[in-house]
Amino acid sequence: MDVSFLGGPGPQRGVGVVAPFDFALDRELWRWTPDDVSLHVTRTPYVPVEVSLDLARVISEHETLGNAVSTLAEVTPEVVAYACTSGSFVGGVMGEHAMCEAMSRAGSVPAITTSGALLEALVELDVRRLALVTPYTVSVTRALEEYVAQAGATVTGCAYMGLTRQIWKVTYREVVDMARRAAVRGRLGAADALFLSCTNLPTYDVIPQLEAELRIPVISANQVTMWAALRRLGTRAVGPYQALIDTSARTGTSTGNESALPGPAAGSVVPAAGPVVPTGSALPEGQEPPEVRGVHGVSGAQGVPGAQGVSGVPDEKQQEGWT
Repeated sequence: MDVSFLGGPGPQRGVGVVAPFDFALDRELWRWTPDDVSLHVTRTPYVPVEVSLDLARVISEHETLGNAVSTLAEVTPEVVAYACTSGSFVGGVMGEHAMCEAMSRAGSVPAITTSGALLEALVELDVRRLALVTPYTVSVTRALEEYVAQAGATVTGCAYMGLTRQIWKVTYREVVDMARRAAVRGRLGAADALFLSCTNLPTYDVIPQLEAELRIPVISANQVTMWAALRRLGTRAVGPYQALIDTSARTGTSTGNESALPGPAAGSVVPAAGPVVPTGSALPEGQEPPEVRGVHGVSGAQGVPGAQGVSGVPDEKQQEGWT
């Protein structure tokens, strides 16, 4: 069959993506991408360090990011995105701005980061009170809390997993369980939205379910990254029934002023959750607040290295719970 009359593939616009060397969710990024946009993904060089603040700093050095962006020059993306949450919040708000400037200079195109996109999303959704879910250790989680606070948002509660590697193996059920814990109304009140941190944490399919159950917008690292990058192109991410992307899905979500969050959907199983401990408490590094109950079996049962109970991992890296 002669297909020459088709004239070849349709025109494509490009988004350059710089991802950490251990990024494993390329396919998830594509699920937010419309058909007329292509993703051009490159990775930072491998370093033998587990997920930690040290790793976040090493992979986010300006020279490293600039070199990665330069590898994309030949395919001429219209925007470049650094798809790493911890790597882009580790230097605070000013550090995130500096990363964008370094990438933009290297590629001569607009540049964004995941953490910068998170702050854009909070403005878009008028979020002042935020609940957090992270797969990180307590020290990395605290750095995220500080970043959000620098931007003027209050963290109402946070659940973390204590993982140091292979975060992409976390299951949707685990993500949902942690989200329910983080969104529990504490003495700081209810959250306006919930953020699922880390671009290596799978989230696409759970967002509509959580929004329906928790009655607040649920945003994730990969979602905000693609949403912000595609906005630079003047187009929209693909994500039906996700409040950030589909404005019709914002109808009926909470404003954070209700007396209590609605209960879970009928038939769902909610694990027992301890109190959400307010952020900002000063504790020695590696020590959990006494009220915190560990999330036993959340990741260890799935064989994810770095989870609680894995031998040979320092105590601080094994913690799971609330902050």
